[in-house]
Amino acid sequence: MLEIETKYRLTDEMRVRRRLDELNASAGETERHADIYFRHPSRDFVQSREALRIRNVNSVASVTYKGPKMAVTDATLKARQEIEWCLAPGDADGSQMQQLLLALGFTAVATVRKRRESFSWAQGDHELSAFTVTIDDVEEVGKFAEIELLIADPTPEEVHAAGRRIALLAERLELTEAVASSYLTMLLESRGSE
Repeated sequence: MLEIETKYRLTDEMRVRRRLDELNASAGETERHADIYFRHPSRDFVQSREALRIRNVNSVASVTYKGPKMAVTDATLKARQEIEWCLAPGDADGSQMQQLLLALGFTAVATVRKRRESFSWAQGDHELSAFTVTIDDVEEVGKFAEIELLIADPTPEEVHAAGRRIALLAERLELTEAVASSYLTMLLESRGSE
């Protein structure tokens, strides 16, 4: 699957929530995320534009690898392969996977903590059913909304079309301030780290 998304700084959360309600979006449960990002021992993930993390959501862990970002014309649009698998039940909190990665020479970079609420539409029942919108309150960073589409084996034209669809939904939600940086990058910058 290819994850295609754009992140927006959230300046008026209540307005966005009203717009989601007007568009008949269904709210999911609020989740607490703790994402531990790792540095590869011999490959620079900053240069290769990849990411490896252990995500703990409400005390259930998964591992996510995010492949290199595809070249797209809009710098705020992210399109990349995402591979994710759940570690439960054998390693529900991710501590064994963290020990394995550390033993293999990976180092923990930082932990991004956020409160996330997701919104979606019933599959097939709505023109927006392929979208997920999240509202994130990220510790030390701020509040954001993300609009995401998952597409299986897309062509470059489909990625471009997905970007246009995301931009149109952002307009409908009155989201205007797109952000290209990841939460990890913003967190490290706020701390004065590399």
